[in-house]
Amino acid sequence: MAVAQFIPSSSSLTKRTTLYSSQLSQYLSSTHKPLLTLRRTNYAKICCSVTSNEVQAPVARQSNDPIKKPECFGVFCLTYDLKAEEETSSWKKMINVSVSGAAGMIANHLLFKLASGEVFGPDQPIALKLLGSERSIQALEGVAMELEDSLFPLLREVSIGIDPYEVFQDAEWALLIGAKPRGPGMERAGLLDINGQIFAEQGKALNAVASRNVKVIVVGNPCNTNALICLKNAPDIPAKNFHALTRLDENRAKCQLALKAGVFYDKVSNMTIWGNHSTTQVPDFLNANINGFQVKEVIRDTKWLEEEFTEKVQKRGGVLIQKWGRSSAASTAVSVVDAIRSLVTPTPEGDWFSTGVYTNGNPYGIAEDIVFSMPCRSKGDGDYELVKDVLMDDYLQSRIKKSEDELLAEKRCVAHLTGEGIAVCDLPGDTMLPGEM
Repeated sequence: MAVAQFIPSSSSLTKRTTLYSSQLSQYLSSTHKPLLTLRRTNYAKICCSVTSNEVQAPVARQSNDPIKKPECFGVFCLTYDLKAEEETSSWKKMINVSVSGAAGMIANHLLFKLASGEVFGPDQPIALKLLGSERSIQALEGVAMELEDSLFPLLREVSIGIDPYEVFQDAEWALLIGAKPRGPGMERAGLLDINGQIFAEQGKALNAVASRNVKVIVVGNPCNTNALICLKNAPDIPAKNFHALTRLDENRAKCQLALKAGVFYDKVSNMTIWGNHSTTQVPDFLNANINGFQVKEVIRDTKWLEEEFTEKVQKRGGVLIQKWGRSSAASTAVSVVDAIRSLVTPTPEGDWFSTGVYTNGNPYGIAEDIVFSMPCRSKGDGDYELVKDVLMDDYLQSRIKKSEDELLAEKRCVAHLTGEGIAVCDLPGDTMLPGEM
């Protein structure tokens, strides 16, 4: 596995050095002269000693040739060329996945799922590019060491750094987890501004160096408006490629419906979370099914559905923090995996999934130019389409309108970060995140 690491240079803060890990100790003891100066960052780059010329290029296999077990050295198989553009019979071209907040608890659960093949499949080589801060650089080194020591056959490269213009280079997936939590006494407007600045800068970096078809999943809260800020600062990337994570809310809703109905969770389908990832979100029991029947035909307690069920989903994160003393890092990581899988595997016939996406052109009458969680389907190509065949009643529409109003208010509050003028904050009273009490 190639491991690239950005660490503070012992000499000038403006120079970077490239060397190989097998040469690192010799280099440190013999010289401090940089071999190569690169752009933008203050950090040295360390690469693994296995280079592409040590790995044979793949040889096309005839259909009648027997499949032979590849000869491997460590995790490197001779049938795979790190530089190859074409797919072979057993391996795909390596994909670049960038993760921000990579030293945090959510990433700690997520990175090992990505590296193991659980997310993109057992034949998909992956390069992980991990973004942190100056304060977290040592923790990032530890994360890279653990990934290296795990000997994941699919993990071909790990790099760490604090400059998004470096870490997002050629990214095909960007998982933006890092964000500041809301501190004691902090107003929601302050949280929007502080985190909005982070996502504005990351949007600019993605626009400058990422793949033109990069898929972006924003996890850091407030994730809907952070996703809007990010896409507004990345005009060369399709707005449709940006997602705000509401899959954890969907999973929580499925859990509650399954428990109430006395069935396993896989019997719950067509579950939609509408709106904002906040306590105004709308878990949609009108369109959800249990064993192929509408929820209201299986669970006839309308009062429970409208009140207890809805509130449980909206406030589940806060209750978990009260019980456990920490936020839902593991289940959030699982929901990121689910969100990616929903985009890279075809949606089962008749089903759909929830994700926060750009509202322009939506068929539901929701205000345009915000990021709003809605029901989607995918063909498994990383893209999606909005579901059109959904039911609406007065209860659902009124709840959706409340979440829409909240997101429009958040949008006005970050106008200075989206290039739309002077910010005016008139946030409604209920603007809490699911993890806030």
